[in-house]
Parts: sequence; C-alpha cells; structure tokens
Amino acid sequence: MVKLKNPDLTSAQSEVLAGTCRSSSLYTDAQRKRRDESIWTLVQGILAPIQFLVFLCSLLLVARYLLSGEGEFAAELSILLKTLILYMIMITGSIWEKVVFGEWLFARPFFWEDVFSMAVLALHTAYLVMLFGGWGTVEERLYVALAAYATYVVNAGQFLWKLRMARLQGARPMAVAA
Repeated sequence: MVKLKNPDLTSAQSEVLAGTCRSSSLYTDAQRKRRDESIWTLVQGILAPIQFLVFLCSLLLVARYLLSGEGEFAAELSILLKTLILYMIMITGSIWEKVVFGEWLFARPFFWEDVFSMAVLALHTAYLVMLFGGWGTVEERLYVALAAYATYVVNAGQFLWKLRMARLQGARPMAVAA
C-alpha cells in the first residue's frame, strides 16, 4: 500500500483517511460499562423504535394529504407528535452521551451523527415555526416536514450503522494471554 504524507494533517487524521487507524472501537472498556449500566441506554432503545413507527405513520398521512388533499389535521398532528418525540430523544440522547462519554453532544465517536441530528432538529423546528407563525401554505409546511423526514432517515441510518459496529465489536473474542 502506498502511503502519501500530507503535512497539513496530524498522524491520527492521516490514519483515519488511509483506513489504518489503530483504534476503531467506539467505546473504551469504561465507556462500554457506563453505556451498559445506564438507564438512558434503555430509554434510547425504547424511544428510537417509537420514533420510527410515528415517522412511518406520519409519512403516510403527509403523503395522503399531498396526493388527495384529505387529512390535513391528521398530517399536521402526526408531524407535531414526531417532532415531540424527536425532541425527547435528542434530550435523552444528550444525557446518554454525557453519562457515557462525559460530553453533552459531539462526543468523538458520535460527532457526525450529532452534526446531522442538528440538521434534523433545524428542519423540524422550521416546520413548527411555520405552523405556529402561520407562514407558508399547508403544502409548503408539509414539504419542509418531508425534508426533515429525509434528513431523519439519513440520521437514523447513521445510528443504525453505529449500533451494528458496536454489536460487532462486542462480539469479538477477547484475546487471552498464554
């Protein structure tokens, strides 16, 4: 393998870019212990699938309204419920990050997930501002909600990938000294 040196990068950054990073574990042993013992892990494990089910129902209701013009109240109410659950999962998720990593948000292993979560929050909040401020048409608000939902799907994918990585790392056999 050819290694290219870039003087503007630290050695750790170079290793990550080259895929030769020495430590690819999401958690240290202490962080894994805190994660496994925290009630906030269970809370996240309950809220995440609830949020996904509400998202699916809401997506159908929004699509129904946009395609038929029927069900405006149900569509708007479902977006409000989805947004409420999103805020709950973001608040409890930041508490979880504080317990596990010692940082409220943007802990290194979940930095990009948190960055994208901010976009998800911004779009959901923009929907709320439009709704309660009386800005835009119903259709414009629903398109903002659909943009929020698209970012949510990407963000959920990021977290599912990290969950898979954590499970695979947890399944690795421990090296035993002879």
